[in-house]
Amino acid sequence: MKKLTAVLLCLAALLSVPVCADAREAPDVSAGAYVLYCAENGEVLAGKNEHARMKPASTTKLMTTLLTLEVAAKNDVAVTFTEEMAAEGSSMYLGVGEQVRLSDLAAGMMMASGNDAANAAAITIAGSADRFAQLMNRRAARIGMADTHFVTPSGLDSDGHYSSAYDLALLMTEGLKNRSFADLTSQKSVSVSFIEPKDKRVTYSNHNRLLSMYGDCIGGKTGYTASAGRCLVSAARRGGVTLVCVTLNDKNDWKDHADLYEYGFSQVEGYSSADSSFCVEVPCVGGDCDTCAVMGGGDLSLVTDSGRAKNIKRKIYLDSFVYAPVEAGEELGRIDYILDGKVIGSTALCAVSEINTE
Repeated sequence: MKKLTAVLLCLAALLSVPVCADAREAPDVSAGAYVLYCAENGEVLAGKNEHARMKPASTTKLMTTLLTLEVAAKNDVAVTFTEEMAAEGSSMYLGVGEQVRLSDLAAGMMMASGNDAANAAAITIAGSADRFAQLMNRRAARIGMADTHFVTPSGLDSDGHYSSAYDLALLMTEGLKNRSFADLTSQKSVSVSFIEPKDKRVTYSNHNRLLSMYGDCIGGKTGYTASAGRCLVSAARRGGVTLVCVTLNDKNDWKDHADLYEYGFSQVEGYSSADSSFCVEVPCVGGDCDTCAVMGGGDLSLVTDSGRAKNIKRKIYLDSFVYAPVEAGEELGRIDYILDGKVIGSTALCAVSEINTE
């Protein structure tokens, strides 16, 4: 028999509407490649060379952090730092013999962009950086990152290590689905208490200045190497809309992200409906109960062109009575959301409990 909770979870997924930008032009951006991406519906609101394969520098650590947090959620092991984990470049300054939790390495990557933290996580999880890169590439394929190939967990320049602005937007969107990732990337600083030495505690500041410069920013990751240039992946949320911006090889990335977000939020708007609060009693014929409780299968959230949400119509389809037997979670009706004569989203109406025949 179907379980009501499973049905509710399935039906709570976000729905979306294709977005068509108006005549306003996107701002000039100095990046070699960029994309402004809507996380709710997968639409590209603006972009240039967004599928070009380029060096992503430390934005690579978005993938390393996500995989690390997923493993840490199941087993947040203590990691003892070794010489083979050492790396050049940006660092959370782990010393040989020092010990932290696996989740602390994620903090070191996301805040301080620690190459040592990335290496330590990769070796702990997969046994070597090479084997960890295989995990990274498998996950990239699952996400749909067709123009990406990872070689290192840190993003230091390496032959065959590349990604694209579009792919990194997909990666950031995937990361935001993970509560631990979303919480970590939004922090301006994180304090790490070492297991060994026991009295060591370090506060790492986030390199992502956009968290302070742009009020709607909810996270992101910086990156830089001499050959990759300045790279930045960020996300911002306003009015029920989440946008992801990626710039690669951009000398003016902070301003470009802010300008692109202002453009994007002027183009689209969110629409939501608390359908999980919908609950009615419907007469039941031939059952061991006279009525059947019916409730919405989840809340609805979608995105449409700016100024058009007010034109969305809500229509409820539910029979005036039902026949027994009824299974818990059985779909008995729906709520449709209609724009310009087209259904743009729906929420199922489901039986709350089982009703048997008399």
